[in-house]
Amino acid sequence: MHTSTAKPLVECFEAVIVGGGMVGTALCALLAQAGMQVALVESQSSPLSVEKTTSKLPAPRVSALTPVSQRLLAYLGAWPAMQQARVTPYRGMQVWDAEGSGEIAFSADEAGVAELGHIVENSITLAALNSQIIDQPNVTTFFGVRLQALQRANGHAADGNSARGDWLLLEDGRQLHAPLIVAADGAHSTLREMAGIEVASDDMHQHAVVTTVRCEKPHGSAARQAFIDGRPLAFLPLTVEGDDHYCSIVWSTTAKHATELSELPREALGQALGEAFGHRLGDVTVCDKAHRFPLVQRHARHYVQPHFALVGDAAHSIHPLAGQGVNLGLMDAAVLAEEVIHAWQRGAPWGELSTLKRYERRRRFDNSAMLGLMKGFKVLFGSHDPALTLVRNLGMSGMNQVVPLKRVLMRQATGERGRLPLTCR
Repeated sequence: MHTSTAKPLVECFEAVIVGGGMVGTALCALLAQAGMQVALVESQSSPLSVEKTTSKLPAPRVSALTPVSQRLLAYLGAWPAMQQARVTPYRGMQVWDAEGSGEIAFSADEAGVAELGHIVENSITLAALNSQIIDQPNVTTFFGVRLQALQRANGHAADGNSARGDWLLLEDGRQLHAPLIVAADGAHSTLREMAGIEVASDDMHQHAVVTTVRCEKPHGSAARQAFIDGRPLAFLPLTVEGDDHYCSIVWSTTAKHATELSELPREALGQALGEAFGHRLGDVTVCDKAHRFPLVQRHARHYVQPHFALVGDAAHSIHPLAGQGVNLGLMDAAVLAEEVIHAWQRGAPWGELSTLKRYERRRRFDNSAMLGLMKGFKVLFGSHDPALTLVRNLGMSGMNQVVPLKRVLMRQATGERGRLPLTCR
């Protein structure tokens, strides 16, 4: 990787990615490993390193990475560094309704896999992905730089290349041109707004409270989630230096309750968590500050325009209920890279709408289905109607007994859906 210091009028690339989070960096690595000249623009001042990221106390933001996402990260060469830092496999999953008797549980053995997934701190995943672009000679990074404008244009690129494209103007005056510009800059994407792509928003009327806890009982490599009056509380397993009593908690609740929880002393918060979880893991000790953030599901009206694409949270943001947000984004990156690289390798215009539409068709259905499922879960478990309470409890218990239905659910949980990119198989 080299960092640009000169300021020519226009710097030309084959793709420019705005947003250096997990999804944007994974896309950058995929395109670069195929041989494309890629630029990555990120407002954060510097890339993360695995050595400086890992500490004894886990970071508060984690993801439940599926085996499919793991295969992509292994393909990129990031997984070994993540393993060396800290990943926690989970081999069991339990979900229950605290307001009734419904419960469903399944194991990796039932799913026919070694693990159902891994709980990994987002900072570790990003640091490992950063390490995969650092030595890439065809990657140019622009860290600590903000975007000023998107200029849409047709015609020839500044270097005489017949491939058309758009320009990005950075705040420091540099201009970047590419036949493909990708917005990977998150749910509040500035670049998406500049492109004029509308977003359908669905306020979930909930906030998520996250922190790290240590439980009296070991987690047993199982991810657990309880629905408490329509407010899902998840205990996600973490193993710290061989100690399997740690968990990352995510409690999606009302804004008022989230504020109350985040302001509690740690001892009182631990008591509240233990009681809400029915003491399934015994007493709970809170190890870190509680963080909270609002939950809003968003879905862009379109993923693509000529020479322009959205990936990850810039295209869709989802309730953390199923832990699928990062997995969906990584699949966006893998599918977009597959379509773009295929066109680029055969000399076709990789930024043209016909190429990018194939990416949109492959990803929109899966993302829409998951967004709809999360909204449905919220409605079903948030209802106090006795009839719906009976239906959901009977449904969960019934699904737990019907093997074919459980297999469908397990395939969803492990990410084995639809036509996977070659990098994820």
